[in-house]
Amino acid sequence: MTAHPDINPTVAAMQQELDALRAEVDAWRRRFDAGAKRDIAYTNSEWEVAPLYTALDLDGSAGSAFEVPGVYPFTRGIHPTGYRGKLWTMRQFAGFGSAKETNERYKFLLKNGTTGLSVAFDFPTLMGYDSDHARSEGEVGKCGVAISSLADMEALFDGIPLDQVSTSMTINGPAIILWCFYIAAAEKQGVKPDQLRGTVQNDILKEYMAQHAWCFPIEPALRLIIDMFEYGSEHVPQWNTVSISGYHIREAGATAAQELAFTLADGFTYVERGIARGLDVDDFAPRLSFFWDIHNDFFEEIAKLRAARRIWARHLRERYGARNPRSLIMRFHSQTAGVTLTAQQPMNNIVRVAYQAMAAVLGGTQSLHTNSMDETLALPTEDAVEVALRTQQVLAFETGVPNVIDPLGGSYYVEQLTDEMERQAEAIFGQIEEQGGVVTGLENGWFQRKIAEAAARQQWEIEQHRRLIVGVNAFETGQKELTIPLLEFDQQAAKDQAAALARLRLTRDEARCTAHIDRLRQAARGQENVVPFILECARSYCTLYEIRAALEDVFGAYREPVFF
Repeated sequence: MTAHPDINPTVAAMQQELDALRAEVDAWRRRFDAGAKRDIAYTNSEWEVAPLYTALDLDGSAGSAFEVPGVYPFTRGIHPTGYRGKLWTMRQFAGFGSAKETNERYKFLLKNGTTGLSVAFDFPTLMGYDSDHARSEGEVGKCGVAISSLADMEALFDGIPLDQVSTSMTINGPAIILWCFYIAAAEKQGVKPDQLRGTVQNDILKEYMAQHAWCFPIEPALRLIIDMFEYGSEHVPQWNTVSISGYHIREAGATAAQELAFTLADGFTYVERGIARGLDVDDFAPRLSFFWDIHNDFFEEIAKLRAARRIWARHLRERYGARNPRSLIMRFHSQTAGVTLTAQQPMNNIVRVAYQAMAAVLGGTQSLHTNSMDETLALPTEDAVEVALRTQQVLAFETGVPNVIDPLGGSYYVEQLTDEMERQAEAIFGQIEEQGGVVTGLENGWFQRKIAEAAARQQWEIEQHRRLIVGVNAFETGQKELTIPLLEFDQQAAKDQAAALARLRLTRDEARCTAHIDRLRQAARGQENVVPFILECARSYCTLYEIRAALEDVFGAYREPVFF
């Protein structure tokens, strides 16, 4: 190639190198294809993976080669010092039985090196029912801790100073109520709201999309979330009032690209609703956080996280006019993929979780939960939880992985995959717009059908042995499966909860409760922010279901349409 006289010599030299590389790759492929029969490889999102990646695969760009961490568009990480400045928060999702039992587990975790708490609530609590409600029968304390009032929240964090620990709460439909219980419990400890640090998941859009733990119809549910944005930005400024969650979308069967796009679309919807309320985007966007699922396709998961940061930063700046640099930063928690755990050969789950955890760290997570090997069979035992926590600690202190920021930046494959993730997400955003946006897409079942179709395809691939799962459809032992100890507990928690609620109703100021419930109901009928009214109900020891029922009197209950 002869360089044009007007072309910068450095650019011309680079072009010559690319031309030479292209000829060399073409020759390599002719030799390779002529002499070898190879199967086509795919990512979990069904994208074909080439056997070789070079600078030619970056569409003329250098990927993130000219970017640095901590600077827009944050592809390479949100912190300029990476994990050298601060390791990720090590959380272990925990909750079972009564608040007292779970409190003991939290103290065990904190003693063993956990640096943040993550609350798992039982299904009645997730749905906004008290433990003694008829619909709670048989489920109290089974999949998480039972919390029916401020008294339970006080017991849950007894002896744990809430100004010294960051707490994440996985709750959505009744999130605003549990958040108020937490704030009131902190007040009982003498901790002010502005001292609290943590996250409440509170992502109701993904509930309608994938997980189905809801209370109210979509529009009033969105109102409650924006009420929390508004109240939190003024009174609880260190709290993340929503954790926009791809985790449950992916667990329901979505591909990595769908998880990325659907989750970001939910986030944009929350931003738009906040702006429509009259809030400045920079007043609430810095406290929006995300929650990603980390699956088995190692490089695809890393690329997903890198693309997510870049897309969020660009849209917040260019589409929503954010000016505060913190509004552009995507902070996120990651959890290894529960759906990838297998009941067959459960010890294999330790290995799966370790690889997934490394992908999350290489992708730049700020917080991480590692699943226990037995979670596909039961709530985890202390021994299994300890192994899961030690997995993070080995990763942090023995592997050297945290020493370099974005060590895979510049990898031709990772950069190409990051770009492809971004392209796919933008294409899906276009499809969502064609549906009329996220809310309309939920109402007509578009999201639900897309996730179901992806889940069905993955199951078909497993059944056809096109996707191999070690111990399930490959490398089966043909002998009695290994058994491991499982956590067992009886129904005493349900009995104790019912008795405690009966005592609570006898000893509280009933007139005060009734007055605050009436005021809440009236506020919900108008346009006032309901957080202060729910807080007063919490302080008066109104129960979870009493508060939910008051809001339901005004908002109605959500009934999912039939889409299939």
